[in-house]
Amino acid sequence: MIKASLNDTMQHMKLIELIDAVQRLGIAYHFEDEIEEALQRIYVAYGEKRIDDKSLQNISLWFRLLQQQGFNVSSGIFKNYMDEKEDFKESLCDDAQGMLALYEASYMRVKGEKVLDDALEFTKTHLAVIAKDSSCDPLLRTQIQTALKQPLRKRLPRLEALRYIPIYQQQASHNEVLLKLAKLDFNVLQSIHKKELSQLCKQGKINKHLWWKELDIQKNLPHVRDRMVECYFWALAIYFEPQYSRTRMFLNKTCMWLVVLDDTFDNYGTYEELKIFTEAVQRWSISCIDMLPEYMKVIYEQLLKHHQEMEESLESEGKAYQVHYVKELVKELTENYLMEAKWLKDGYVPSLEEYMSVSMVTGAYGLIVGRSYVGRSDDKVNEDSFKWVATYPPIVKASSKIVRLMNDIASHKEEQERGHVASSVECYRNETGASEKEACEYILKQVEDAWKVINQESLRPTEVPFPLLMPAINLARMADVLYDVGDGFTHAGKEIINHIKSLFLHPAVI
Repeated sequence: MIKASLNDTMQHMKLIELIDAVQRLGIAYHFEDEIEEALQRIYVAYGEKRIDDKSLQNISLWFRLLQQQGFNVSSGIFKNYMDEKEDFKESLCDDAQGMLALYEASYMRVKGEKVLDDALEFTKTHLAVIAKDSSCDPLLRTQIQTALKQPLRKRLPRLEALRYIPIYQQQASHNEVLLKLAKLDFNVLQSIHKKELSQLCKQGKINKHLWWKELDIQKNLPHVRDRMVECYFWALAIYFEPQYSRTRMFLNKTCMWLVVLDDTFDNYGTYEELKIFTEAVQRWSISCIDMLPEYMKVIYEQLLKHHQEMEESLESEGKAYQVHYVKELVKELTENYLMEAKWLKDGYVPSLEEYMSVSMVTGAYGLIVGRSYVGRSDDKVNEDSFKWVATYPPIVKASSKIVRLMNDIASHKEEQERGHVASSVECYRNETGASEKEACEYILKQVEDAWKVINQESLRPTEVPFPLLMPAINLARMADVLYDVGDGFTHAGKEIINHIKSLFLHPAVI
């Protein structure tokens, strides 16, 4: 029924509304081809011209959906809502739904897009007033407050489904079949995710994931954060769909290894020990194990073992070449970790540009994007995909920048107290003489500019198939979830804990 509706030549605005609901309910992965074909038809019909509709809400929704799917539509369509001074008309303030839709659309802006920059400032200011107005419809007020805290562009699809299902249910025009499918699908996926997480956490003779228990963190590596559940949450943010189960398991291991490496380089190893470990990683041979300090032997051995198992898993499919590329990314990562360790040893505070060139790698998003291609069951990944990631193309750079800068703002005070390499905050302050507040404001502006790059690089034609861009986009979204208020990975607060409980423990009520 839903596929038929998406293939129907219904009124384009109704089709747009259906696609929006399907995406926000978290079930778009069932209808990827139908959604692509429907938006392609709509884009061909209108090109960059304004859709034949005077509603600000409809125009904004039309613009946002096409843009986020990679279709390039001119923001000039919004000039019809501006006065002769090129300011947005104050009369728009009477249309709260339209203002909210324009606000969401403005987050698809790219560099130099003044119309959407102005739209964002205009809608933020007036929506903040509406959000405090007790006479406003309670459901709409809640939606506005949520959007002001985190716009749709920055929300993780799985968390948005969790949030949107009850909102959609309250809408008088909701589709009962669509709603039931969304709830059933949420529960089916939740069952799959719980099973995967259980496999990762439990011990057992046949359990391939026993490696974490073998490491015996508390005994052998007490300096390492034990964050198994948080790491799975991270992997789930990249891919929640059932067909990516194997890749998700690889990603979870990757995330745990990054915690081990990060904590060892940041908080524990001496520079001399870290240098030896980095050399061993460059050589990538079990014969190097005797040159390592005792506590590093188990780390190194399990690192090699993990990649060997990955290679064996892929060999029969002719995909073992993928592991070669991720090994190279690990080597690059440890080299840059060592550079940061040297800066700390020497008491050196780099320029912000120098800092970013290294921390973009140590933030590990390039590595994670590469790992997210390993073991995929489709035919979109090939050697060129890995070569592309290894060059740190603009979208990967932008996503890496977002996580690094947001993490720095959230955790730089705590890190400096325990002795840590200078963060972007300290680098900028040292370079410019800025106050902490000024430094954080400047860095947040860099985060917003990085989102503009992500939007630009998502527009067609893209360098790699559009689905291969999604890990970088979802990783940027995860940074917004984890580091919006404090370091939600190191110190999971109430909000992160509630997210995890809702995703794994509480099924949707049918």
